[in-house]
Amino acid sequence: MSPRRAIRAGAGQFGQIPGSMGTGPYVVRGLGNEASYCSASHGAGRRMSRSRAKRTFTLDDLAAQTVGVECRKDAGAIDEIPGAYKDLESLIEAQTDLVEVVARLTTLMCVKS
Repeated sequence: MSPRRAIRAGAGQFGQIPGSMGTGPYVVRGLGNEASYCSASHGAGRRMSRSRAKRTFTLDDLAAQTVGVECRKDAGAIDEIPGAYKDLESLIEAQTDLVEVVARLTTLMCVKS
């Protein structure tokens, strides 16, 4: 995975690695890995463009992928569907030398204007 952004992950420094509108974020504590400039990935990132997501997914897909999340479930939100994002768990597993997981949060609400 090649994320484009980073969070600070100095020794003992808390951070958050976000998921998608249907995938809760991780709260992490940095391990201070100098080889990564005391940083970690800011999230898994998109696996498809917004326009491709709009062509690929339906409103039914959006509803199914965001069950239990209070959010927009209309055509204007399809580009943010969880299926358009890479797997966050794999990203976390790949960063065990950069951060330790403190908590995994559950998405209850997502606001997209």
